[in-house]
Amino acid sequence: MDHSGNAYGLWFLVILNSLVFIIFAFSFYHPKTKRDWRTFGTFSAFIIALFTEMYGFPLTIYLFSGWFQTHYPKVDIFSHEAGHLWHTLFGWEMNPHLDPFHILSYILIILGFYILSASWTVLYKAQKESVLARTGPYEKVRHPQYIAFILIMLGFLFQWPTLLTLLMFPVLVWIYVRLAKREEKDALEVFGDEYKRYMEKTPFFIPKLS
Repeated sequence: MDHSGNAYGLWFLVILNSLVFIIFAFSFYHPKTKRDWRTFGTFSAFIIALFTEMYGFPLTIYLFSGWFQTHYPKVDIFSHEAGHLWHTLFGWEMNPHLDPFHILSYILIILGFYILSASWTVLYKAQKESVLARTGPYEKVRHPQYIAFILIMLGFLFQWPTLLTLLMFPVLVWIYVRLAKREEKDALEVFGDEYKRYMEKTPFFIPKLS
């Protein structure tokens, strides 16, 4: 098969894109505590794994190359367009950057960064005044910053799914849930009944539709 263009082995793009998104997320999140850095570190690992397969070495495509060549013989599986696996699997002919999954990914990623930014603004002010953060995104859910990271990662999975990031995603969600529960224990020690009332009124991760 003739692989047109050099779609992979572009390690400069791996480093550049990873740095752009990690620094961008850092500018919204501003980790301070060990727990913050753990959250940010796991997210960064996801981003690096994603762009390594997107521009460096296509591990997922390599492992399933035999299956792809059998079921999609006319597709150059090592081209960049074929790396948009949902696009390839559904057999869409349109530009992969404009297909429904890609548009959905844009929405989720932008929404995630918006929530991350809005959450940090509220949290920073609350920490500065030593009060409980419960306005803005914190009025809808108790841990919007984790929801933001999950939405961003989910967006990238719709855009460029890989075997490694698909395996990492549920593990990271589990880690974020555990970190959130630890934060709640600390908050109960600091704010006591005030935080209990906040817990009774505000959902943990999933906002109420009404």
